Amino acid sequence: MIVLEGRNLTKHFTAARGPRGRFGKRPPVRAVEDVSIALRAGTVSALVGESGCGKSTVARLLAQVYPATSGEVLLRGEPVRAHRGAAFKDYRRQVQLIFQDPFASLNPFHRVRYHLARPLRIHGHVRSDAHERELIAELLERVSLTPVEQFMDKLPHELSGGQRQRVAIARALAVQPVALIADEPVSMLDVSIRLGVLRLLERLADESGLALLYITHDIASARYFAEDITVMYAGRLIESGPSEALTQSARHPYTRLLLESAPDPDRVTPPEATRHGEPPSLIDPPGGCRFHPRCPVALPVCSSEAPGRTELGEGRWTHCWQADPASAGSVLTS
Repeated sequence: MIVLEGRNLTKHFTAARGPRGRFGKRPPVRAVEDVSIALRAGTVSALVGESGCGKSTVARLLAQVYPATSGEVLLRGEPVRAHRGAAFKDYRRQVQLIFQDPFASLNPFHRVRYHLARPLRIHGHVRSDAHERELIAELLERVSLTPVEQFMDKLPHELSGGQRQRVAIARALAVQPVALIADEPVSMLDVSIRLGVLRLLERLADESGLALLYITHDIASARYFAEDITVMYAGRLIESGPSEALTQSARHPYTRLLLESAPDPDRVTPPEATRHGEPPSLIDPPGGCRFHPRCPVALPVCSSEAPGRTELGEGRWTHCWQADPASAGSVLTS
């Protein structure tokens, strides 16, 4: 069942600097363009792409931190138009966001007990002081911070990076959400503890029936962790499908480059194979397919026409002229 869905989401920001256009206005930063994504109960989905491609903006649009320039967010099939008041409070209870930096997301002056008690109180889950302590202990146990008495009264700086992120996860779980958006939740943690946090999130999604969106630049961890992967480049979605199928036979050249850049001790990649330029500016993105200036197999049509969506079967699709050469040929001859 689809719990949370974004349809044709677009987000433009006003550039903070740069040349002004007509009427003295600066051109928009086209951070997200026509993104549609659906999260299902009990399923881990991954959104993958390099830094600056718009992944975090999608997360904040789904969490209603940012209002969309166009498009809509749906919760259990109903459009969400809550940006303030009781309706917004109820939406934020159901859709929680886990940030990349656990130290920055926790107040350094408050103890673990406070961080977990506050959402419980705000959303009316507490009946008494004893009940509050019981719920906090349960949350700490769910994220494997035991014995709980050792963690309740610690300050954030007294915890390791992995422990801080587990507290942030427990805080998100405190309000009993139906969807959890994890924005690069392990990228700032030591490599040795990343797997434990990912397994925790996977277990929580399975046990609680959460719809979980895992946002990352690491396609290797997405393959291990998520059931399906959606790839994003320069503000647009370019390929999606079941994790194993997509990583075994990627159809978009950018997805293949992501896979080639993932660490693999058994693969020797010549230096020239990794030289494909830089991502484009989202203030003035290239015409046609946004990846064409870096694409090693670009066709002439790629620079002039944006490719439509090509269905590949078994839940897979891509936006690439190479996947539909017949359409590419018809565009060239028309």
